[in-house]
Amino acid sequence: MISREHLSNEFIKLVSIDSPSFGEKEMGEYLKKRLLEFGFTVEEDDAGSKINGNCGNIHGFLAGKMEIPPILFCSHMDTVEPSCQKQAVLDSEGFIRSKGNTVLGADDCSGIVAILEALNEIKDNNLEHRPIEVLFTVAEETYCKGVKEVDFSTIISKEAYVLDLEGKVGTAAYKAPTILSFNAYVKGQSSHAGFAPHKGIHAIQAASDAISKLKLGNIDDNTTLNVGVIHGGLATNIIPDLCEVRGEIRSYSHQRALEVAQEVRNQFESSAVAFGAKIRFEVEIGCKAYETPKNHLVVRRFEAACKTLNLPFSLQQTFGGSDNNILAQNGIAGIVLSCAMNQCHSCDEYTTIDELVKIAELTKVLMTSNDEQ
Repeated sequence: MISREHLSNEFIKLVSIDSPSFGEKEMGEYLKKRLLEFGFTVEEDDAGSKINGNCGNIHGFLAGKMEIPPILFCSHMDTVEPSCQKQAVLDSEGFIRSKGNTVLGADDCSGIVAILEALNEIKDNNLEHRPIEVLFTVAEETYCKGVKEVDFSTIISKEAYVLDLEGKVGTAAYKAPTILSFNAYVKGQSSHAGFAPHKGIHAIQAASDAISKLKLGNIDDNTTLNVGVIHGGLATNIIPDLCEVRGEIRSYSHQRALEVAQEVRNQFESSAVAFGAKIRFEVEIGCKAYETPKNHLVVRRFEAACKTLNLPFSLQQTFGGSDNNILAQNGIAGIVLSCAMNQCHSCDEYTTIDELVKIAELTKVLMTSNDEQ
């Protein structure tokens, strides 16, 4: 069985390492060291230099005695802010929280520790295991920028378990959306707001007109649209000549997401023309929608592992993106496992020793699974 004490100490160690997006170097060095101790061949790619970070993705491979295909286990190294000087606090009931002034970092230290503790148990007990591939990514929290730089010709596995989801252990996401972000830059004409307002072209008003004519929130059963940031103007006595609007679109249909982005562009262009302004519109695809078939071996193996451990098995859709979106685009079938993280992206984030042990045990069962049985 996974040692509760060893696991809690490892988790607290991981949390103590500052690992913001684009600043994962210390975490990366620690994980390379741990993987080498487990007998992995380890490489760090050049993603850091490509995305202006200080660390690349960490890729490891461990041969197994079972002559069956390897499985990829993936978690990300970065945490959202505020993350500087995180400190895990373990209470008498087995709950782990931060001191309250930072996130805890269970997203995704809980996934990382599950992988490390499963490997530690395999090594200490000389357990027979299948070939194991590990990928620890950078900058996942910034629309998966790190994993997009992976050279997928170096990845052997065709199936993956990504440990990066809230919820009870035994739950997994098999479906996730496309996430697009957009920037609309409305260019007007500045003028004095008191003496010559008629000479100006009000960029904020043109942008506001466009936003007012968009349907925000749930625009259909599978798609959402949000405007999240508006920035413009220099002073109260100047007609603003520039307004920037930023938003995002999510949809289980990639094509529908692209269609909505075009509708948003069209509306901004129409409003700009009506006010005599100009528009520059940019779209970035953060990640692309995927759906792993429920009868795929990667799902059936997970269900069998849950049954082995008497865990309630559940498949669900998620409206969040993860590294699994990018793996799917590159021909790797995977699901995202709930891994003992709760209230993520807030200073109220927490986990429990009980749930961490469960996800570590589940990961160990997957690593030691024999598909021929």
